[in-house]
Amino acid sequence: MTVRSAVTRRHPVDEVLPAHKLAAYGFQHVVAFYAGAVLVPIIIGGAIGLTNEQLIHLINADLFTCGIASIIQAVGFRKIGVKLPLLQGVTFAGVSPVIAIAMANGGGTEGLLYVYGAVIVAGLFTFLIAPWFSRLLRFFPPVVTGTVIAIIGIALLPVAVNDAVTNPATHEQDPTNGRWMAYAIGTLVIIVLIQRFFRGFTATIAVLLGLVIGSATAYVLGDMTFDGVSEASWVGFTQPFLFGAPKFSVIAIISMIVVLMITAVESTGSVFATGEIVGKRITKDDIAATLRADGVATVIGGSFNSFPYTAFSENVGLVRLTRVRSRWVVAAAGVIMIVLGLLPKTAAVVASIPSPVLGGAALALFATVAVVGIQTLSKVDFTDHRNLIIVATSLGLALLVTIQPTVSEGVPSWLELLFSSGIVLGAFTAIVLNILFFHVGGSRGATVAGSPGDSITLDAVNEMSLDEFSTTFGDVVQGSDWVVRRAYEQRPYADAHALREAFQDSLLAGTTEEQVELISAFPDLGSEDDTGEAFAKDHVSLAHLGDEEHRSVVDLATAYRDHFGFPLVICAAETEHYDRVLANGWSRMENSPGAERSFAMIEVAKIANHRFDDLVADANPIAAARFGRLNDLS
Repeated sequence: MTVRSAVTRRHPVDEVLPAHKLAAYGFQHVVAFYAGAVLVPIIIGGAIGLTNEQLIHLINADLFTCGIASIIQAVGFRKIGVKLPLLQGVTFAGVSPVIAIAMANGGGTEGLLYVYGAVIVAGLFTFLIAPWFSRLLRFFPPVVTGTVIAIIGIALLPVAVNDAVTNPATHEQDPTNGRWMAYAIGTLVIIVLIQRFFRGFTATIAVLLGLVIGSATAYVLGDMTFDGVSEASWVGFTQPFLFGAPKFSVIAIISMIVVLMITAVESTGSVFATGEIVGKRITKDDIAATLRADGVATVIGGSFNSFPYTAFSENVGLVRLTRVRSRWVVAAAGVIMIVLGLLPKTAAVVASIPSPVLGGAALALFATVAVVGIQTLSKVDFTDHRNLIIVATSLGLALLVTIQPTVSEGVPSWLELLFSSGIVLGAFTAIVLNILFFHVGGSRGATVAGSPGDSITLDAVNEMSLDEFSTTFGDVVQGSDWVVRRAYEQRPYADAHALREAFQDSLLAGTTEEQVELISAFPDLGSEDDTGEAFAKDHVSLAHLGDEEHRSVVDLATAYRDHFGFPLVICAAETEHYDRVLANGWSRMENSPGAERSFAMIEVAKIANHRFDDLVADANPIAAARFGRLNDLS
């Protein structure tokens, strides 16, 4: 057996957990997602005048198709589905347009027929344009994706707040009643305490336990009933085209296509956020696969009496909070939702959870999504005033609509869709401003390197000689000729993303001898060469250490070189603390030479990636790329 095969491991995203864990984690996703899942059909059904029986059909259909859509996205079939832990749900961005289309065509079930016709066509359109849309990633740098993700989390927080102050019996908001706030804050406190004092499996189901404990408390105190459970039937299947054959209107179809295009931006942000959380590099093909799944799920939704689908941001926060990265957990959640869609009585049990309890859990989940966006924005250069303006303006307009949703009533009818939600307006603003500031007005291509006063355009990079290219980009890979040469041979570059991929592919193509040569180009930790600004940023600079600490690191570096024959390389951005440097280095002494070469290459790749971020202006849309494919070497 070769060293490579011995150390190759499955990415946590692809790990299939034991059945009991899949069930528990999957159910936690369902519970966290349930309120948002049923909220859309409830709002739409009430607004267009559906009967209670018709509304139940809408909810069951929603759960059933949510399950199918989630399985498609998480499991993946050929080029459909991103194969990440992304739960699919009906997009909130479509609520207002759906109501408008239905009411414009008579309301009730008659209006729904035009809605479903538009949904099906828009789903097909999304599926067909997915590969083209994925090529637009250069318009979604961290300043855009980070802003959109942060806005999604912030804009969803009022939903959690409203639930937290809603009377479970009357379903009316009662913010002066401290009883409801006590349930919400109590649930949140339970989740935090479980995260703090428990480890392992218990900590990962903190949200589920918080909901169970909060609901049990509410039941004991008389604020939770199961009246709806007794009224629900045991089995119920909503057949396709329950209300009749879909009807088609050009205006309705165009409106729904616009919704799906805006939703595609939201899905793109959710994919990047999930990739950042699970540590997996997101490519153009991943975005195309995501949108194909959105399109297929939307067609299925329109056929099964449901609405447009997108990745549910709430559950992105749950992945971050629980640190359970397996996509099969979401697949399990999809199966559970299908079952709930077929068993209305079982679904009614989940629906009995009091709103304040759900609100308390949602506060943690939605805020976590916002934090993911803030983390992405931390990679943005805010000394560039253009980035500052993009984030500030987008966030301000998003909050305007979120806090005062009635402003949409004062805009022209052709702008109502744009002002339908803070997420829609904020995402649109971030994209347009990014194009205005960074992609309009240049005649020689986008700026990809250099300082603002001495920039280098993409066209200039494509026209460089090998010597010029090496001078500009050689420091990214410690002056390694073979990496630079192979990256140079991949010209012309369509964008900065392609330029980054050229270095990634070149590193992957290195032979054992070439990789050892590259690793050996780095100085030993603690040596006289291990100084200066570059190493302070990406390697491990030890100038700040005391004599005894410095000696400890030098001893480690010496022992490491004696053992493996090349220097110890550790990326400062990943392991900054002195104690962690020692612990990391000594633990790697246990590796075989072949395995350690792979670990060293991972550290080299991380350093190269951070240097690339510093040098290149329009780098990969999110720094989550981090040369992720090199993880396969370990």
